Amino acid sequence: MAEKLLLLGDEAVALGALHAGLSGVYAYPGTPSTEITEYIQNHPMTRERGVHSDWCTNEKTAMEAALGVSYAGKRALVCMKHVGMNVCADGFMNSAVTGANGGLVVVACDDPSQHSSQNEQDSRFYAEFAQVPCFEPSNQQEAYDMVREAFDYSEANHIPVLMRLPTRMAHSRAVVEAREPREQNEMHFPAADRAKFWVTLPGISRVRIKELADDQIRFRHDSELSEDNLYTDGPDHSMGIVACGIAYNYLMENYPGGCTYPTLKVTRYPFPKQLLEKMTETCKTILVIEEGQPLVEEKLRGLIYEEGSAAIKVKGRLDGSLPRTGELNPDHVRKAVGLPANPVFEASGVTVPRPPALCMGCGHRDFYTALNNVLKKYEGSRVFGDIGCYTLGYMSPFNAIHTCVEMGASLTMAIGAANSGVWPSVGVIGDSTFTHSGMTGLLDAVNSGADITLCISDNLTTGMTGGQDSAGTGKLERICEAIGVAPEHIRTIVPLPKNYPEMEAVIDEELNYHGVSVVICRRECIQTAKRHAKKI
Repeated sequence: MAEKLLLLGDEAVALGALHAGLSGVYAYPGTPSTEITEYIQNHPMTRERGVHSDWCTNEKTAMEAALGVSYAGKRALVCMKHVGMNVCADGFMNSAVTGANGGLVVVACDDPSQHSSQNEQDSRFYAEFAQVPCFEPSNQQEAYDMVREAFDYSEANHIPVLMRLPTRMAHSRAVVEAREPREQNEMHFPAADRAKFWVTLPGISRVRIKELADDQIRFRHDSELSEDNLYTDGPDHSMGIVACGIAYNYLMENYPGGCTYPTLKVTRYPFPKQLLEKMTETCKTILVIEEGQPLVEEKLRGLIYEEGSAAIKVKGRLDGSLPRTGELNPDHVRKAVGLPANPVFEASGVTVPRPPALCMGCGHRDFYTALNNVLKKYEGSRVFGDIGCYTLGYMSPFNAIHTCVEMGASLTMAIGAANSGVWPSVGVIGDSTFTHSGMTGLLDAVNSGADITLCISDNLTTGMTGGQDSAGTGKLERICEAIGVAPEHIRTIVPLPKNYPEMEAVIDEELNYHGVSVVICRRECIQTAKRHAKKI
């Protein structure tokens, strides 16, 4: 009898991967993807089967480790948020060239409306860029079923598969009916006719790139025949609707008895061109509903022009029928299809907005207080921030950082600013972000003799995403010394109010050292400390 479970979209992906015979999950925590790996880590099957589930230092190392699993003939899952795709892009793009041996599925969780992110990047573009198939489930049951399908397809076609979940899909719950798990693969190396593609010398890769281009015809054909993409006719042909991924759910919430317009549900790419042609035979207006950027909408404009059907009008995000940015919802779709608006109720005064803020008792608070006190006397100083809880140091009352661009940029931006004459030039980075993508920047600083001070705010965990292990815990001083920072200019302080005089003195001394210095501010995250105390 099938087991029924109430699961987040992330958890449905995780369980589907375990039931698909997973041998290893490789990830760096990032909202909204974190729960995939955490679910696998906590599932009994992980221990029973010896599934590898440790956190990686960053998304690039995660992608490469998963490639190693695939090379050995076993099945691997790689998980990250959308901006993590930028970090692993080199390995991801080249994985389409090497191909897959054991099934290889990369899950990217996008964050439209930027609930916890610096942009609204759409990971479907990466699938198109790399020329690999993409699966985009519209509900939790599909998330479970499609990740199993994705592993099978990856293995059968020797190609990595990208699966894309937006925030609302990743973090909403629904009942999922689970099926019987399959066994893990036995170790086996790539067959002789494919083994050479794992060595990406230009002479070999040129052959594979031609094969990959030819494969697109098969991938598209499979997409058109797949039940994942569904064309449903309707009585009203004044408009056709293309609904992608979770946007199909938004559409059907407005049509519980069935949509009155012809509808093409798209949850698998390459885009099923032939199914669209059915719609364009009778519909002269097409509305495209998709979460994220207008990838399909732009594609349809090209396809329709190519077929000589310029009279067909394409509507969606680009023409204002749907919001150009941000997360969609059923009300946006309702307006776009011409249904009357639902009643709107005023928010109660009982609930008031609560902007994000550093936790009371957080060590970052004391560090920023001390840093601000020191920098008051240095006109023209600049503090380059990074990604983590401590980014909230930009907010009042601290107003302590001037920039935050992407993981690791604090250090290298500080170098560039120092090269341009900025002094003091200070970088602020967290312990997990430092090992993620700050260490190479520190090597640049050492090699160029940059006049910077790097402050590593070490809370002994990856705090912003829920307290996962940090790769640098207990190693930061040794890492900095090994990279080449002079030991006498690697200073460690404890950020507490009683230590302000000592903290300020150390920071001031290192600002006045005209070379590379590192100040490590170490105190455990207050939330992690509370969790540890409960276990005692």
